[in-house]
Amino acid sequence: MRNNLFIKLNVVLLNCTHPVEDGILDSANFETFLREKVKVNGKTGNLSGVVQIARQKNKISVTSEKQFSKRYLKYLTKKYLKKNNLRDWLRVVASDKESYELRYFQISQDDESESDE
Repeated sequence: MRNNLFIKLNVVLLNCTHPVEDGILDSANFETFLREKVKVNGKTGNLSGVVQIARQKNKISVTSEKQFSKRYLKYLTKKYLKKNNLRDWLRVVASDKESYELRYFQISQDDESESDE
């Protein structure tokens, strides 16, 4: 029987470049939020070497030895945005298969042209 010596790592990236550069989001605060809220084996704050959360300037990477849902990271990001009253301006968009990006909502100018009745 063949023994598998390698461990497949799941890596999910979260790009927060635009909100951090504009000064409305603090990436260090967001990183600590993720460290406190990510559940491993049903317990929050129990990363125990299975999940690593790292920040490189404006990008946050979540690396996991076990299965880690990309959707779960999106859920936690939305929760953070709601907690800090940023949910009305920012949205979480999948930029590719293994990463998310925080983008601003596109606000159209059509609202001003509506007639009052």
